[in-house]
Amino acid sequence: MVDYEVRGHVALLTLNRPEARNAINGDVAQAMDAHLDTLEADPDVWVAVLAANGPVFCAGADLKAINSGKAAELATAKGGFGGIVDRQRRKPIIAAIDGLATAGGCEIALACDMIVASTQAAFGLAEVKRNLVAAGGGLYRLPKLVGKNVALEVALTAENLTAERAYQLGMVNRVTEPGQALEGAMAMAETIAANAPLSVWESRDLVLMADWEDEATIKKATGDAFGRVLGSEDTKEGLEAFIEKRPPEWKGR
Repeated sequence: MVDYEVRGHVALLTLNRPEARNAINGDVAQAMDAHLDTLEADPDVWVAVLAANGPVFCAGADLKAINSGKAAELATAKGGFGGIVDRQRRKPIIAAIDGLATAGGCEIALACDMIVASTQAAFGLAEVKRNLVAAGGGLYRLPKLVGKNVALEVALTAENLTAERAYQLGMVNRVTEPGQALEGAMAMAETIAANAPLSVWESRDLVLMADWEDEATIKKATGDAFGRVLGSEDTKEGLEAFIEKRPPEWKGR
């Protein structure tokens, strides 16, 4: 249902239910939850990519499961819908979108930290077509990325955003040719993984804090983060590598 493999310091998670357009059922949610536990616990994995098998990234919730009274199974206590949308974590995840990401599938993409999409990708919130509400974070994450008016357009018309428009609005980080989204996301992940992991994780936390914390709180948190990083082994290694004109060998501690 969700595959997990490690490539160097990068973990690749793959939604693997193509026969159902990678719709989220209880098995997918539980597998995602378990894999994110593995990701967070592994000291040698510093960043992740979330991709999907098949022409559709994710069609959202399995409507058959909802209709049969199993809606609660589509979420986990730790991760929320799909085992991911509410997940508290340190390590960045890049979504690789090479097809349609709609409804809960779009919300999963929005829950990731960055998005690489091919020109054949599209994003939408189609819940209003089924008298449902996008309850996986799409209605509050999307406005932060594309603005209120565009978010209302997407949520109320149920029409899709193309990858190109999503890129222009700041929702998508990079656009690739069809079939190249995973390659583009892995390249971005490897670029991130070449940097000091402790610094990457602290920087991610501080950027995300800007969505809800006041400036004074963020300034204090920045000072605390700087102190934690400064006292780590990797800071000594980074400075010595600079002086010795060699690539640093990060340890994540």
